[in-house]
Amino acid sequence: MLPLYKKYWRTALDVGLIALTVFLIMFVSSQLYQIAAPVFLSFLVFVIIEPLAKFLHKRGLKKALASAISVLLFVAVLLGIFFGLGVIIVSSITQFQDNIPAYMTLIQTQFTQLLEMFQTQWNALPATVTDQINQNFEKVTAALSSWGAGFLGYIVGMLSSFSSFIGNFAVAIILAFFLSVEFDMWRMITKRKAPNTLKQAYLFLKNHVFKAIGAYLKAQLILISITFVLVLIGLIILGTGNALTLALIAAVLDLLPLLGVPVIFIPWSIYLFIVGDVGTAVGLLIVMGVTMLVRQLAEPKISGNSIGVTSAYLMLSFMLISLSIFGISGVILSPILLILIKELWQQGYLQRWIRLPEDEFQSSPFAVDDQNNSN
Repeated sequence: MLPLYKKYWRTALDVGLIALTVFLIMFVSSQLYQIAAPVFLSFLVFVIIEPLAKFLHKRGLKKALASAISVLLFVAVLLGIFFGLGVIIVSSITQFQDNIPAYMTLIQTQFTQLLEMFQTQWNALPATVTDQINQNFEKVTAALSSWGAGFLGYIVGMLSSFSSFIGNFAVAIILAFFLSVEFDMWRMITKRKAPNTLKQAYLFLKNHVFKAIGAYLKAQLILISITFVLVLIGLIILGTGNALTLALIAAVLDLLPLLGVPVIFIPWSIYLFIVGDVGTAVGLLIVMGVTMLVRQLAEPKISGNSIGVTSAYLMLSFMLISLSIFGISGVILSPILLILIKELWQQGYLQRWIRLPEDEFQSSPFAVDDQNNSN
């Protein structure tokens, strides 16, 4: 083993330093987001509002007025979207409330029939079997109770996080307005005061990374649209009603880790099985299965092509590791880091940073061949 260590110790040191740098970037970014989330979100809002503000400013408006108009239009669009979704959801809830008496009557009838059948079969069982069933039922009840408490805690935490996100986003809009007004000033200060190394790093990110990030966001929009269309078509075929509302909710939930379509379809299917509508329940499970299958097959390919990483194994592994270490912020940052590493590799930086043993490789494993370039 000693010759192996002597041959590869420099390579291991270089790889370890790069891995440590990646870890520190992920860790610091996740911690900073928790501390200063509005600041990070303000850059996102700024990217959205700045093109219109710049266009209006070139047409003769003062930058403050142009930024204000852009912000107001952005807020109006957001409020319109939320208002439209609110109207759809409220109408669906109202319709559901009107049908509650019929649903309760149907559930009571099915429950009475099941109870009578179960009591008849129960009396025919030996005492040892009934005791074993009671013990197993207690275990299942305890497990379900624990799972239910955990799930409710997760929902409460998610709702509190969402309310916190709304507050942070409101502050981010205000910060984005001031950033848009002062952008030219900050750009001039950066040109004069920033070190050359930082300038070169920014140019590298601008020319090679930011465009790929935009393509990745576009890919996520495509995946959400796929979920929306599949769920909408499935619900229309089944004739469940409220297809548009449920498809929109499923598409939004599809963005959240560990949630997605099953959050809607599994409880719904269980309810339909209880009330005896087996056909619709099976149909919902089929729609859920097809949607999840298409989503899982399409995600690595669409997201991978958008960032130049076509390996589904690499994409999913990196996201899962980032999720387990850094939480949701790790999932958000993992595609960005994959883009950065890919660009560092294609631009030849990894070849210069990682020293390989002499006479060990016929060609450098970090060399970019024509096939990779064509991909």
